[in-house]
Amino acid sequence: MRTYVGGHQAVSVNDFIELALGTPVELWLGEEGETSEERAARLDAARDILADNPELPDDVTRIAAEVIEAYAPELFNVVPLTRPSGRRRPARRGAAA
Repeated sequence: MRTYVGGHQAVSVNDFIELALGTPVELWLGEEGETSEERAARLDAARDILADNPELPDDVTRIAAEVIEAYAPELFNVVPLTRPSGRRRPARRGAAA
């Protein structure tokens, strides 16, 4: 069975991620052994992409949350922090000092 996303065949997890992001994962995470010049060029390209698409971080966060919810919902099982029961009283206005 073949899977196509937007006319492109996805054969690996990285293919799906790249197609979802519209960019290769290595652009954001870097590659082992990259030189300082390669890193600078990669970061410049990433800045250009973010300037052209400022919604990208929100889109990526939403996609990641949807994937986690679908494939690892136990990661969303969190215990809410308890708040102290004593509430602070607001300061009275015009009180004599």
